[in-house]
Amino acid sequence: MEIDLYADVVCPWCYIGKRRLEQALQSYDGEVTVRLRPFQLDPSPVPEPVPMMEALGAKFGGPQRARQMVDHVTGIVAATGLDYQYDRAVAANTFEAHRLVWFAEQRGLGSRMMDALQRAHFVNGVDIGSRSALAGLAAGVGLDETEVREWLDSDAGTSEVRAELAEAHALGVTSVPTYVLAGKYAVVGAQETETLLQALAEVTRLEASA
Repeated sequence: MEIDLYADVVCPWCYIGKRRLEQALQSYDGEVTVRLRPFQLDPSPVPEPVPMMEALGAKFGGPQRARQMVDHVTGIVAATGLDYQYDRAVAANTFEAHRLVWFAEQRGLGSRMMDALQRAHFVNGVDIGSRSALAGLAAGVGLDETEVREWLDSDAGTSEVRAELAEAHALGVTSVPTYVLAGKYAVVGAQETETLLQALAEVTRLEASA
């Protein structure tokens, strides 16, 4: 079965959703290929690094509302084995990060690259809008740092990532994570691991009887 996982690097629910999908696949008795697909929650440029809490406050009605949202998410992720450090996080446009994931996917390292990017953003306070930072993170998953930096400084992968972003909108993806199973069946949101496992089983049944 092929699973297209539409996600944004800076989406907290996508970090949870990817982890839960991986947990579900550990219990799924079937062959699965997961393909990472880009989505941008906010494609607006971020010319200078901005603390995430400041950005969230400006977007969602002030620092108190931002803190409530963050505390809610942080409580949920703790049960998933993740640790968010929003006070360290930096807001960034994610297009370059998606280009890097695309690059890594071609070399069989897409999942590891996405993990490294999400951890860098949510835990370590790395500005993932910085090409230098991205190249350093790429080296950490086994990619050549110099090659990645040269690649990011070119326009390679730009048209491909833009095409995949456009495809997501054409398919009607409006929130992430969105899982598309077998190219036909969409599951939206960071569902519980058991729910994802049930969806896998149901799609397997439907495909077998088609």
